[in-house]
Amino acid sequence: MTIRFGVSPIAWINDDMPELGGDTPLENVLRDIQEVGFAGVELGGKFPREPQELRALLNKYGLALVGGWYSSNLLVRDADAEIEALRRHLDLLQSQDCNVFIIAETSNAIHGDRNRSLNQSPDLSDDQWKVFGERMTRVADFVEGQGLRLAYHHHLGTVIESGAELDRFLQVTGQTVGLTLDTGHAALGGINAVSIMKRFPQRIAHVHCKDVRRSIFESVLSGGNSFLDGVLQGMFTVPGDGNLDFQPLFDALAKMSYAGWVIVEAEQDPAIADPRAYAKIGLGTLRTHARFARLEAVQ
Repeated sequence: MTIRFGVSPIAWINDDMPELGGDTPLENVLRDIQEVGFAGVELGGKFPREPQELRALLNKYGLALVGGWYSSNLLVRDADAEIEALRRHLDLLQSQDCNVFIIAETSNAIHGDRNRSLNQSPDLSDDQWKVFGERMTRVADFVEGQGLRLAYHHHLGTVIESGAELDRFLQVTGQTVGLTLDTGHAALGGINAVSIMKRFPQRIAHVHCKDVRRSIFESVLSGGNSFLDGVLQGMFTVPGDGNLDFQPLFDALAKMSYAGWVIVEAEQDPAIADPRAYAKIGLGTLRTHARFARLEAVQ
């Protein structure tokens, strides 16, 4: 049982809010990531999209590309149209030897809109659930045929936010549809991450570890604020700096013989939460939990 630790660049450069680190040179970010001790990094908006250029840049810092977020629109277009739309992103991931395809439905999402309260997360009708599940499964079948595992990312402010929504999503999709299990979005969305791992171990394709400051999240909800307001106020942080206990998660990873990437991720204002310092906290915390769970981490 081996895992690899990677990181999301969102703590350095936030693609949803360019005012958060948008002027940070990408090479500074990659240097930090290398020196902190991560083996890989997820794709960010500043990364080059030409395969040879991207590989050369990552090789310079000894980093693997883990994958990168893709926004699907399966509630408004069919699977064939979605497959055509995702080909360029998939080709780039294939060129970098990635094995996961991270995806989330954003056609009716509110998480990127500061004018929408997080209380206004979207819902689906029974008919929409059926169509959505069938289309996502078709996309996952295609992605698997190309050598990658689809890893659906549940997320606050999207159609898969709560425990009930995630359960239904798993019911209406086939086994080729894996999950990006995100500890922060799970905790704040009312999803028991460890329970999901125990009930659906075969669906866990990718893991994002971020911690939460629950009191800030509750303030965001009660104040009718947006997801991005919550980010700015600090509702997320790295493992070891918030309210979550990660040992049960790593014990569950060990029990299910998980072999894949574990990503440190925390959307914060880099002017307030120094990304490099917080990345050290997150990685150190997860390494400790991995050792206690007897999970081997490799570079």
